[in-house]
Amino acid sequence: MLTDLHIRHFAIIERLHVSFRNGFNVLTGETGAGKSIIIDAVALILGGRASPDMVRTGESEAIVEAVFDLSDKPLLRRELAESGFGDEEDLLVKRIVNPTGRNKIFINGSLAKLSQLQPLTSRLMNIYGQHEHQSLQRVEHHLAMLDRFAGLSEEVASYGRLFEQVQKQIAHLQALEEAEQQRRERLEHLEYQQRELAAASLRPGEEEELLAERRLMQNSERLVRVAERGYETFYASEGAISEQLDTIAGELEKLSEVDSFLTGPAEELRSALYVLEDVAFKLREYAGRVAFDPGRQAEVEKRLDVISGLKRKYGMSAGEILDHAATIEEQIDDLLHADARREDLQKKLAVDQEALRRKAQDISTRRYEAAERLRGAVEEQLADLAMQRATFEMRLFPLEEPGPLGMERGEFYLAPNAGETAKPLAWIASGGELSRIMLALRRAAPGGDEISTLIFDEVDAGVGGVAASAIGAKLRDIAAQAQVLCVTHLPQVAACADHHYRVQKQEKDGRTFTELIALHGEQRVEEMARMLGGAQVTERTMEHAREIIEQSVAAQPEEG
Repeated sequence: MLTDLHIRHFAIIERLHVSFRNGFNVLTGETGAGKSIIIDAVALILGGRASPDMVRTGESEAIVEAVFDLSDKPLLRRELAESGFGDEEDLLVKRIVNPTGRNKIFINGSLAKLSQLQPLTSRLMNIYGQHEHQSLQRVEHHLAMLDRFAGLSEEVASYGRLFEQVQKQIAHLQALEEAEQQRRERLEHLEYQQRELAAASLRPGEEEELLAERRLMQNSERLVRVAERGYETFYASEGAISEQLDTIAGELEKLSEVDSFLTGPAEELRSALYVLEDVAFKLREYAGRVAFDPGRQAEVEKRLDVISGLKRKYGMSAGEILDHAATIEEQIDDLLHADARREDLQKKLAVDQEALRRKAQDISTRRYEAAERLRGAVEEQLADLAMQRATFEMRLFPLEEPGPLGMERGEFYLAPNAGETAKPLAWIASGGELSRIMLALRRAAPGGDEISTLIFDEVDAGVGGVAASAIGAKLRDIAAQAQVLCVTHLPQVAACADHHYRVQKQEKDGRTFTELIALHGEQRVEEMARMLGGAQVTERTMEHAREIIEQSVAAQPEEG
């Protein structure tokens, strides 16, 4: 759920921070106070388009930050970790917009792309109103909502896995059939490559070993010269360093009888002499071992030419050629046993296709039955939301070929008024209607949407009285399963909230500011009274406000 929202230098908002809680959160305030601006800021977190007019006049950038609690979403946390955004229980999303409209996106402190932000936040939060972030307007989500309502999600996922398996089998079978048509030609070509690579007898790491050996032989003369000079200088020549060190060490050892301090230097010098002698003997041995062999050099060059020729011919590195040789073995085996493998695959494919057909038919049967139940349940809810004459339906359209989701596609249709022909919901529904339809779907199918934060804007457009109270009650019921944020002008809706915030605008030093205030006790009553009576708040409107709140509390179902 959304736990914190921090907005800076956004439109008329100088600085605003609010901590939202679980349950039903309502935002109220006078027209023009900035409620829609807060919704615009949230829309930015959902991946909405950034524009220059979002930046407050005189500021260098606008910043919107949102914190989400992911403690109940282990799968999403794992996906974030795999994408390099960490595995934390809190998710921080931040967008910065500059006066040119350019923006930066950060997810848990790491720079991100819009293509990474939108799929992430759209799984956490949705705005229902005059905004583009609405799952109801995405037709591809409709069938999934029906499946969740019908309890079919696991079956559809299982069907999808089997569908993918069948598609792979079909592709493999087609490949085998194509291989059969060209089998002899292909087999001859592969067998030629097999003989060629077998004759080459490449070994892993051989090229690197040969290159190192060639480098050694090319520099053998210089290596021997330096090693011999070191041996001579350190040990063999007249007046060699070791001879000089031995003389000085002996003298220091004798003089140590005069001054014991010299015992230490004498011992250290003697140790250095032993090390130097050891280095000298190793250099002599090395010089005797390194020898230029024209015959061996010719062998190395010839072998490297063979490897270079294969690399040019196959367009691969030596290591890739070795892998290719192993692949050739498998391909030849496939071709030599193509008939048997094709027959086995055909049998397996027939069994899986029959299982897929049965699964698809079972899913279809349950979808059609669930679509009718969903229609009745949603229309019953819409009748409470001032849409008594609206008709709603989930239409299922058979596919010519079964797809990854089954044998049909689905789309919600709506006729808002009596006598009208139902049309695709995504085409015709207004923001307020979409909000109420989502309310109805949420009440009719509590498990129909996995999103954990729902923001309703204009849900009460054009309604009042009993319908307004019904909307508030339904929002409160939905908030038992998901966090709800609602912008409303109706006291009947606000009275049902668990947490009430007032958006208000004020002027200071000639600048306009918007702030958000959490209301409690009498503050909430006063705000409700303002919503009831306008600017003139009287004792009578205050009493009416208390009455509405008390009625709302009394109407809540008892827990347990």
